[in-house]
Amino acid sequence: MAALPIATNQYFDVNFQRPGVKLLPNEFFVTSDDMVLATVLGSCVAACLHDRTAGIGGMNHFMLPDDGGDPSAAASDSMRYGAYAMEVLINELIKGGARRERLEAKVFGGAAVLANMTTLNVGDRNSEFVGRYLALERIPVVAEDLRGAHPRKVVFFARSGQVMVKKLKLQQEPSVTEREQAALEAARARRHEPVTGHVELFGAAAAQAAGPASSVRSRVQLFGAPAVASAPRTERFAASPGQAPTGRGIPTSEEA
Repeated sequence: MAALPIATNQYFDVNFQRPGVKLLPNEFFVTSDDMVLATVLGSCVAACLHDRTAGIGGMNHFMLPDDGGDPSAAASDSMRYGAYAMEVLINELIKGGARRERLEAKVFGGAAVLANMTTLNVGDRNSEFVGRYLALERIPVVAEDLRGAHPRKVVFFARSGQVMVKKLKLQQEPSVTEREQAALEAARARRHEPVTGHVELFGAAAAQAAGPASSVRSRVQLFGAPAVASAPRTERFAASPGQAPTGRGIPTSEEA
């Protein structure tokens, strides 16, 4: 069996004064250490899952919602698809000591950053997929920042579950354009292909008899705003003052 595509680009984050890992598309990372997991998203989606009791968290970064399904495909190829990427992330968290019934999710990305992506709606499809998947698995989504027209930088503190998000302009991250073109081509190539196969969840209970998951979302807080004494919150990097909140109670932060 091919090795799973665990992110290996480790660094020391001078802003947060702790070790970090940068996730590229098709990668994931799970840890109980006090680390930051960072990625940049266009139409891709990153799910941040966290077990507060166990103090363990993980992030993935997938490009397309469809299940890769090909048993002969390398794990790194299958990880581009949300169905595989989500199952792998849940598996590895449980193996690391998390309990499925304690997992909470925060999800980000799904932007339409290229004008010619509106036909296939890759970002919308990714956003819809991650919501449906987590509802089926009865994992509550406690914060989200999805869709829109801007890339995002997401930083996830794996031990605490805190997340920070920064909206970017496309020219700030030229690599996003290349990745978006690749995602668009992959979506076109698979548009009429059948979907087969799946990955069995590690220690998963049967989901068919379960009801829908909680859909309560926490408000995403501005960076520097007063802390709310409840669940871990999502914050903004240096959000511009005076901007009006838009969409699902989450303020946008379009920065230079």
